[in-house]
This record gives sequence, structure tokens and C-alpha cells, in this order.
Amino acid sequence: MAALRVLSCVRAALSTAHCAATSGTLTRVPFLPPLTGFCFPAARGIRQVVEKKEGKTTLIEGVTVATPDRAQPPNPEAKCPIYQWNLQNKYTYEDVLLLSQFIRSDGGMLPRRITGLCPEEHRKIAICVQMAHRAGLLPDHRPAGHVPKPKTTTPLNRYLKPIYRTGLKWCKNRMPVGHPALKNNVTYSHKPVYIKH
Repeated sequence: MAALRVLSCVRAALSTAHCAATSGTLTRVPFLPPLTGFCFPAARGIRQVVEKKEGKTTLIEGVTVATPDRAQPPNPEAKCPIYQWNLQNKYTYEDVLLLSQFIRSDGGMLPRRITGLCPEEHRKIAICVQMAHRAGLLPDHRPAGHVPKPKTTTPLNRYLKPIYRTGLKWCKNRMPVGHPALKNNVTYSHKPVYIKH
């Protein structure tokens, strides 16, 4: 990369000297960097083409435009950070990176005065954090004296298959899954969201 930059500097200097020799006028040859040294490449960034007219000559140059250090939200006027990034109804309890921004190191929710969430989104985030804790998706965010429950094993019959207490299909009670507050979430499959299974 550095060698290509040095060669491009040499090529530009030689073309300038050639033009000066053919036109018969004396011009100053630009300073050539030493071939053993390192020639730093130009700073990268968004550039804007600017045309400047001075008499009969037109000067066209690329000016580097200052860019913000961080990405800007699509809706910066909103007060709630979820609404600033248009994330309402687009997150579930599986989005651990999003949820970990609103919880303390011990797994509890940060207050609204710190997070800046609106009451509705604070409630939904709290529900998703609870569901993520129950699913075991936040193992690093547990209270200091947390002792996990021992797993209960189902009894085995003589064929080494677990015995499930199944009832008749018509009298089974549906088990609630998820939370009614998250029923408006966006799904990316053709099946509707079932709150009870």
C-alpha cells in the first residue's frame, strides 16, 4: 500500500515535470518524498466535489465532509430511545444485546429516569427481561447470592422413556406462553403468534 502511494507521488511529479518541459515555462516541481520513507495515505471520509471559478480557470476539488462519530437515529425528535430507532414491536426476549442496555449488573431493571424509556416500552422491556431470565439467556446478569434450582427429572418407565402426564386432547388446558403485552410484535413467518400453546 505504501509502495503504491510512493509510486503515485513519483508519477505525478514526473508528469508535472514533463508538462513543464514541453511548454517551455519554468515551474516548480513538487517536493518528492524520500523513497525509503513512508508516505501516509490521504484521510478517508465522505468527500464532496466543489467547483471554484477563478477568472477563466475552473478548479475542481474533493473536500472532506465532517461526519458524526456515531450513527444518527432515524427519529431524533422522539424522547424514548425505542421510538428514536423505530424499534417498537420489533424486539422479543431473545434480543439480549438490546435488553442488556436497560438492566443492571445483577439483572434488575434500570429506572426510567436513567434509561429515558416511555412507560409503555419500559413495561415491555421489563417483561422481556423477565422472560430472558427464565429462559437462561442472561447468565452473566444474576444477583450475587443467586443459587439455581436443581433440575427435576421426570420418572422413567421400564423402556427408559419419560412418563408425561398427558390427558385427553379435548380437555387439555392451554399453557400461557409469552405475554399479552408482546402480542403486537412483528413476526417474520406466515404463522400468527400464539400466546397459548
